[in-house]
Amino acid sequence: MLPPMRKRQRRTEGTEGPRYGVEVKFPDVRLYLVEKKMGATRRGFLAQLARAKGFLVEDILSDRVTHVVSEQNQAQGLWEWLRGLGLTNLSTLHVLDISWFTDSMREGRPATLEARHRIQEILTEASTHLPVVALSRYACKRRTSTENHNEIFTDAFEVLAESYEFSQSDGQCLAFRRAASVLKSVPWPVQCLGAAASLPCLGEHTRAVMEEILQYGCSFEVEKILCNDRYQMLKLFTSVFGVGPKTAEKWYRGGLRTLKDALEDPSIELNTMQKAGFLHHGDISRAVSRAEALGLGDIIRQAAQGISAHAVLVLTGGFRRGKEFGHDVDFLLSTPEQGKEETLLLSLVDSLRRQGILLYCDYHTSTFDISKLPCISFEAMDHFAKCFLILRLEDSQVEGGLQRPEGQDDGRSWRAVRVDVVAPPMERYAFALLGWTGSRHFERDLRRFARKENRMLLDNHGLWDKTKKEFLEAEREEDIFAHLGLEYIEPQLRNA
Repeated sequence: MLPPMRKRQRRTEGTEGPRYGVEVKFPDVRLYLVEKKMGATRRGFLAQLARAKGFLVEDILSDRVTHVVSEQNQAQGLWEWLRGLGLTNLSTLHVLDISWFTDSMREGRPATLEARHRIQEILTEASTHLPVVALSRYACKRRTSTENHNEIFTDAFEVLAESYEFSQSDGQCLAFRRAASVLKSVPWPVQCLGAAASLPCLGEHTRAVMEEILQYGCSFEVEKILCNDRYQMLKLFTSVFGVGPKTAEKWYRGGLRTLKDALEDPSIELNTMQKAGFLHHGDISRAVSRAEALGLGDIIRQAAQGISAHAVLVLTGGFRRGKEFGHDVDFLLSTPEQGKEETLLLSLVDSLRRQGILLYCDYHTSTFDISKLPCISFEAMDHFAKCFLILRLEDSQVEGGLQRPEGQDDGRSWRAVRVDVVAPPMERYAFALLGWTGSRHFERDLRRFARKENRMLLDNHGLWDKTKKEFLEAEREEDIFAHLGLEYIEPQLRNA
């Protein structure tokens, strides 16, 4: 806690304006400089500087003050001192780091308030009534909607996870993804570390990042990553369809720094997927809207049903979980006609090509063989027939028109969109639907729960009971949850 200020002879009223006849330029901003750690001499100099630039600087901290500026004081002690003064405007008072003051002096006006400027109140259990919530360590037992009350933490964790992924530090990457998943499930904003004390999957590193964000409004570790040249280059290169982290790292180590460098370097031989990725990068690197996904669904459904009246098509991925935007669009295509699903997929690709909307196709034939399952280790890609496509979507095929970047209009009436279509056999449909709906972390924990709690192996192909030594049947996702002894969670609540 900050010690009481030394008593001095002060005016009973705050300063009404800058001294020496300087005009008051910002009457709505009243500053108070905290002397503790700053020192009386430096405080006097800074107050004189601010007044000379047209700022109001108060000598007494009262409800008239709008901005409190502190230097090198701990957030908890500073806020305890402020609460002890009995001020009635604490809820609207801006408590700021000296960096905001120096920015303001440099600009000659009150600087725009940013997260890095604010000194957030770090509440303790003694200073607030903490909500109580019991969350499982398994994401598959938590309900997570698209509404995130803790983006200030989860956004930072996602940057750290991605950075560790680029460095192939899988353990640390997973730790931050698990922490982000937990905080997305919390139905209220975490405002103090005490409120997070009972939450699972928050280790020392994640809590240290949270504490830093609570105190300063940002994580300096994250800010350092965001300013890192390697991180930014790897993000840029991996935004190209067909370029993974290893290829991106190779390009970076080779001295490449722009997409143009990669295209012009004679030593780089792009594969077909990467060529398509570069050709349509401007379109497929930006978000796809729900309206665009539904428009593509109508096109593919009409083509599939024109081939077979029994065709079944469902939108999966983030859009099935209720998201409004995604980076691509995933569909499951099947038919009750046994063994006809792969033929249906091939015919669909031919139909899209004849319509002139197929810009790229990477087709993978089915390698599904139940006799070779289950797999002891989980494979990222399932064995069903599938194709990775880039399709041309016209403005007229989307309700409300195409989603265009603000301020950008190249005059085209269409855009390219990444689309994945997977064709599982109907008897495997429920497992494939569950797997392709996601989220990735929800599915990871679902498999972990099956293995550790039930001695079962789960993937997109089926559910193997290691005790009974048999595959368990499921016609619907609900059947899979029931086999695992889990309460069914709707797709809209799987955004872990």
